[in-house]
Amino acid sequence: MSDYILPEVWEAPQQMGGAWGGLNQPTAGARFEQTLPKGDKPFQVYSLGTPNGIKVTIMLEELKELGLAADYDLFRIKIGDGDQFGSDFVSINPNSKIPAMLDLSGDEPVRVFESPSILLYLADKFEHFIPKDFTKRTEVMNWLFWQTGAAPFLGGGFGHFFHYAPEKIEYAINRFAMEAKRQLDLLDKELATKTYITGEEYTIADIAIWSWYGRLAQDKVWDRAGIFLNVKEYKNLQRWTDLIANRPAVKRGLEATYQEIDA
Repeated sequence: MSDYILPEVWEAPQQMGGAWGGLNQPTAGARFEQTLPKGDKPFQVYSLGTPNGIKVTIMLEELKELGLAADYDLFRIKIGDGDQFGSDFVSINPNSKIPAMLDLSGDEPVRVFESPSILLYLADKFEHFIPKDFTKRTEVMNWLFWQTGAAPFLGGGFGHFFHYAPEKIEYAINRFAMEAKRQLDLLDKELATKTYITGEEYTIADIAIWSWYGRLAQDKVWDRAGIFLNVKEYKNLQRWTDLIANRPAVKRGLEATYQEIDA
């Protein structure tokens, strides 16, 4: 049993511990002055190869596969070093999370932040990977927002306590493993009768969900998490995961080369 006693008013501890504890603060905003580099491509992407980060590179590579003007410069934001708290990055995403993007293709730069927003922005801009039919579009939005709401339980919940927390807490791991399994079972049941998550058309919903749950189904998110959650039992999810993993643009999106921001 824990000997922790809830205080009347919470105050931030001096050190949280764990992999990310030293970065956490209870305030938002820039912590230091920063000048991010810019290339000459239409899209400037500041990111990292996390499940949220790969959504953007996959989407841009899918658009390029179609011959569209979706060239991009890709810069590494080392979140472990706190690059996301620099003034330039915060001016693009005040929430200090990757990925963040600038669209320089028009008369004025457009900032886009949060990975589902970037996917939707690019899908609407290029009119691909999202249906024009209102009903079908709504189904894509259903699943895009499902991923947005569900993934924090998977990453910040299960992933944190399974992989990053400074100590293994049985209650927390059981709580979030239970939810992770429920989400995997939900996807597996949905994919029993559909090729892709919204039907027979590959969309931004598949990109968003695959980047988290497909990679988990491959056991490529946290070390041995796939074994712990027995992801192999979800046969429909595995079929869908392999289908998307074999797309050339997805492979390129995973292998995209990052430029260093301090180069």
